[in-house]
Amino acid sequence: MSGAAGRMGRAIIALSAREDSPVGEMRLAGALEGRGHPLLSKDAGETAGAANLGVPILADAGEAFSGAKAVIDFSTPEACLNTARACREMRLPLVVGSTGLNESEREELLDVARDIPLLWAPNMSVGVNLLFYLVAQAAEILGSGYDVEVVEAHHRFKKDAPSGTAVRLKEILLETLQREEDNVIYGRKGADVPRRPNEIGVHTIRGGDTVGEHTAYFFTDGERIELTHRASSRDTFAQGALRAALFLTRVSGPGLYHMKDVLNLK
Repeated sequence: MSGAAGRMGRAIIALSAREDSPVGEMRLAGALEGRGHPLLSKDAGETAGAANLGVPILADAGEAFSGAKAVIDFSTPEACLNTARACREMRLPLVVGSTGLNESEREELLDVARDIPLLWAPNMSVGVNLLFYLVAQAAEILGSGYDVEVVEAHHRFKKDAPSGTAVRLKEILLETLQREEDNVIYGRKGADVPRRPNEIGVHTIRGGDTVGEHTAYFFTDGERIELTHRASSRDTFAQGALRAALFLTRVSGPGLYHMKDVLNLK
């Protein structure tokens, strides 16, 4: 587990340690955090609120991943790329849930998929991946006659905005509606900002302990359609990440995979 002391890292470790874990074939083999992290050398299970697993949190990827068959990363962009390089060298499948990567970082991550099985998803929830599918269907059926907006909400500590899931929703809408990034507006401010033709709005809310909420709105005169996913527990993302890691251990070769492959969504 890369990013073992983070919110998602702890949720994944705790879920994998449960006797009734929905992904019972897996166990924690190693835990990685950045150098200087205050929890280094602590047991990863205990820091996640689970039993002592005998797996210390380490700062060296080679040592942390030495007994692993797959790696899950929920960390920062810089740490994610370091993990990806280590996995490429060790020929380990990698599941990436980290968000906020810039274009060059995304390109490097995609290049790693030439050598190892790599699954990169902004959101690993089954429900969210169904939301992606439904939003594409709605956009295709409703077409250009509807005004489209995306709104996302997360806890106060989330660093990147908009969320990776909101960015993916935007990408789906752009592709389905055949629009360009120039059609996207991130928030609105000003005395004279009427909605432009073909505009797609993306808006961010931060507060409290909100796990994650995403809504795609389709407006037209006389009606409004809303497609919403609300997460009340990180366990839904943790379960998806574990399922993804198990999936990658069974694929035939390197390449870039998606949650739709794990969930068999066509």
